Amino acid sequence: MTTAVRTTPIPARLGVALVAAAVVNLLVALVASTLDAGGIGMGLQPSVFLPATVVGVLLGTAGWFAVRRIAPRALPVVVPVVLALTWIPDLLLLGQGATLANVVGLMLMHAVIATAVVVALRPTMR
Repeated sequence: MTTAVRTTPIPARLGVALVAAAVVNLLVALVASTLDAGGIGMGLQPSVFLPATVVGVLLGTAGWFAVRRIAPRALPVVVPVVLALTWIPDLLLLGQGATLANVVGLMLMHAVIATAVVVALRPTMR
């Protein structure tokens, strides 16, 4: 006799991932803002990073399914490469008055979103 394995539907997984990413990004922003003495605080306001978190989860999901459809074995390479590419604009902010705390905070926010998407969608690889 076999037992059926119940899995959580993808929209529910993505909803949890989105809420988790938003909460963790809020904490990252609070810490980065505290350490951002005299900086420009770029992207550390909830009105900026919360919509960006939603967009990041949506784009990450679309990218995941596109790569999974075309070259599923490439995901372990594509995900970190895309994450690293998202850090380039963050690093460029150093030349525009952002502090290291600001930039590292933004980079961590991108990593949080990528992690949330990967954790939510990893079961789709089976």
